[in-house]
Amino acid sequence: MDGTRDGPGLGRVVVGVDGSPSARTAVMWAAHEAVLRGSTLCLVHATDVEAASRFLSPAEADRAEQAGRELLDRTAETVAARHPGLVTVTELGGGSAVETLRGAAALSGTIVVGHRGRGGFSSLLLGSVGLELAAGATTPVVVVRGAAEPAEADAVLAAVRDEDDVGCARAAAREALLRKVPLRLLHVWGTDPYAGVRGVLHSGTAGNARAHVRASVEVADRIRKEFPDLALDAEGEKSRSVPGALVEASRRADLLVVGGRRAPGYLGPTLGRTTLSLLQHAHCPVELIPRYGPGHGSMS
Repeated sequence: MDGTRDGPGLGRVVVGVDGSPSARTAVMWAAHEAVLRGSTLCLVHATDVEAASRFLSPAEADRAEQAGRELLDRTAETVAARHPGLVTVTELGGGSAVETLRGAAALSGTIVVGHRGRGGFSSLLLGSVGLELAAGATTPVVVVRGAAEPAEADAVLAAVRDEDDVGCARAAAREALLRKVPLRLLHVWGTDPYAGVRGVLHSGTAGNARAHVRASVEVADRIRKEFPDLALDAEGEKSRSVPGALVEASRRADLLVVGGRRAPGYLGPTLGRTTLSLLQHAHCPVELIPRYGPGHGSMS
C-alpha cells in the first residue's frame, strides 16, 4: 500500500524533473522507492533564471517559471495515476539544479536523478548534474540507470571494500528489506596483470586473498547482527578490473549501493575511478552513500 510517512532511517525521496526521457525514468523509479519507504516524494525543477537574470527580460523569466510549474504539475499527475496513495509535493527553484535538489533534500533526503539530462546527447556517460551531485554528495544520491520500470532481479548488491564500508552495507540492507530480497555483499580486489613472475617468487598471494575475504566477512557479520531477518550473502573475488567486475555483477541486481571515498576532514568533492565507472556504466540504478567519517563509504 502507498504510504505517507518517512520510514525509519530513510528520509523523503527528492527527484529532479527536467522533461528529458532520463528524468522521466528517474521520476518513476523515485516514486516506486517512496512507496517502498512509505515516504513523501518531492518533485524538483530548477529554472536557473537567477544565473541568467541580467540576460533575461521579466517576461522571459516569467515564462520560464510558468513552464517549470506546468512541467511539475504534469509530472505530479503522472505519478498520481500510477501511485494514487503517494503523497507528492513539488518545488520550483530559480537557482541551479544542483543547489535546488540539495536544498530540497536537506540533511536526510535521498536525491534521485537520471543519468542524462536535457543538455546532453544520448550516451552511456553521466550528465553534469548527476556528476556534480555525486562528487559533492552529503546525502545519498541515486543515479537511475537501466530500464524504465524497476528491475525485478534477485538482490540488492553492495560493493564492499573494507570495514569502513559498514555504512554503505547498512544502507544496502535497508534497501533489501524494503524490496524483500536478499542482500549480496561483494568485495572485488584488483590483480596486477604483470605479477605472474612475482607471484611465483613471493608466497604472500594466498595470505592477501584471505585478508581481502576477511574484510568482507567482518562487514557481513556486523550487518547480520543488526539485521537478523535479512538474507545475506558475502562474496569475494579478484579481477584485473574492479570496476568491470562490479559493472558485470550489476546485471543481476535491483540496486547497486556503493560508498563514496571522502576521508574525514577532506575539503572538496571527489569521485574515485571505481565509483565513477559504476555511475557511468552500471546496468541498474546506483546509490552512492557519502562518507562523513569512519563507518561510511570507501570505494576508490
